[in-house]
Amino acid sequence: MPKITSRNPRDILNEIKWRALDTSRCEVFYIHRGAPNDTKVVRGDEINEIGPSFFILRGGTMIPYHRIFRIAYEGKVVYDRVNR
Repeated sequence: MPKITSRNPRDILNEIKWRALDTSRCEVFYIHRGAPNDTKVVRGDEINEIGPSFFILRGGTMIPYHRIFRIAYEGKVVYDRVNR
């Protein structure tokens, strides 16, 4: 697994994108009220755009970065928010 050096979700997603890593191996876990365990997971290749305050999925759904609580690459956690 490549070493991810960024510290916040937006920078991590940008680092994965700009280093041309396989985004399909990235999983983003975020809070989604009403979903089982209030959690949804998307693969990195489902992300259409990385904006300044949120990322946009294919289809136009906008997810604010403050909802992200974990990012994994190849099954290894590269970001884990302590206070969920």
